[in-house]
Amino acid sequence: MLDTRSWGATEQECAAAYPCDDHLPQPYLSFHRAVDIDAPVPLAFRWLCQIRTGAYTYGRQHSSSRTLTPGAERLALGQRFLAFDLVAFEPDRHLTGVTYPAARRAYGLLAVTYQVAERAPGASRLVVRLNAATPTGLARIRAVALAGGDTVIMRKQLLTLKALAERDAAADAR
Repeated sequence: MLDTRSWGATEQECAAAYPCDDHLPQPYLSFHRAVDIDAPVPLAFRWLCQIRTGAYTYGRQHSSSRTLTPGAERLALGQRFLAFDLVAFEPDRHLTGVTYPAARRAYGLLAVTYQVAERAPGASRLVVRLNAATPTGLARIRAVALAGGDTVIMRKQLLTLKALAERDAAADAR
């Protein structure tokens, strides 16, 4: 059976605190996604900033740039990325967002952190925590259903960002 609560994340990563934890009231369910990237943190984070310009998931591949968009790394609170408004960030470390009102009506109250860390010199690890508010039975059912779909969609997103960052790292090494 597919584990929709965690894909690729370690027990330690699932147990750690993330900035999105401070932007959602309890109770909530947490979902984790993670991938190793053979590219240095600044390049992996730069590609992570690209999600402001495209989703990098199924059905949106054609509209997601395969080259870095100038200025996408210039972050400001309140900027929109995917279904979220940026509520916190640290360059070369994390992007954290909360669903904006229209997205909240569709998906519920969510907070997410995309976090990049060095795993070895020239290599990084991208971990995502998605917190879904679960105040009532119906919201809990919606959160679990969302996690199932998100497992497939975010997996594609992370693998695409990984491939693009690794491609650029290999080109830079030549």
